[in-house]
Amino acid sequence: MFTPSRRDFLRASAVTLAVPTVVSAIDPIKRPAGKPDLKLSLAAYSFRAALDLKKPTMTLFEFIDRAADLPLDAVELTSYFWAETTDAYADKLRKHADAKKRPVSGVPVRSDFCVADDAKRAADVSHVKEWVGRAARVGAKTVRIFAGNLPKGDTLEAAQKRVVAAIEECLPAAEKAGVVLALENHGGITATPDQLLALVKPIKSQYLGVNIDTGNFKTPDPYADVAQIAPYGVVCQVKTEVYPGGKKEEADLGRMVKILKDANFHGFVALEYEAAADPTTAVPKYVKELRKLIG
Repeated sequence: MFTPSRRDFLRASAVTLAVPTVVSAIDPIKRPAGKPDLKLSLAAYSFRAALDLKKPTMTLFEFIDRAADLPLDAVELTSYFWAETTDAYADKLRKHADAKKRPVSGVPVRSDFCVADDAKRAADVSHVKEWVGRAARVGAKTVRIFAGNLPKGDTLEAAQKRVVAAIEECLPAAEKAGVVLALENHGGITATPDQLLALVKPIKSQYLGVNIDTGNFKTPDPYADVAQIAPYGVVCQVKTEVYPGGKKEEADLGRMVKILKDANFHGFVALEYEAAADPTTAVPKYVKELRKLIG
């Protein structure tokens, strides 16, 4: 089976990673031998209020500047906050990120592959393909995607088949660009580890993995559930809160990092801050804590 090279996986990046590879339809990610390799990134979504394009008080360039003052390895540029979708804009973002020594770790996008309407689902497939191209242009090697929500009156089995088919339709573009699609545990039909893996395991591609979101499980034991999907992870978004049984509490970040290390995780760990405190002061605090935990 073809395995992307180290250079191919993080082309022109200041950060060097070993490349995660999905080795079969049922196996977890094949990790390199030796110690886990966690690289720390920061999600632009942490500053979503300031970056909101309806009334922005911060640009992605300013976000990158802010990240350059923190002990980070990279930045995650959420697609929602791109002021333009032109090649010229993408080139400027990459140049700025490289100049600040904060390469782009990934580009999260929205998608809903559960929708029964063929035209709407096809539009989301096209949307993902377009963002795969933009992600490659800024040097990112993962694009976070969502499966979606079960339509009213539909069956889980039917929705799962549509999601698998839609992902498979996106994969040739991902392979051509050298970008790995990362399916997130984002509620809906990925609310439990088994539901998420039911969509990942049947797809025979080394360009699909899991985006581990540590704050999205509302199950009795979110730590155990993160551990279950960690072997399939190609990127991780760390939240500062968890919701065991749907009840919010402060996350044990040390425990989350240990789960990743125990799974021999190799990839970017992006702080995605969503708590109530002002991110201007909270984000630096949590970045420093994660930096110490990751090492």
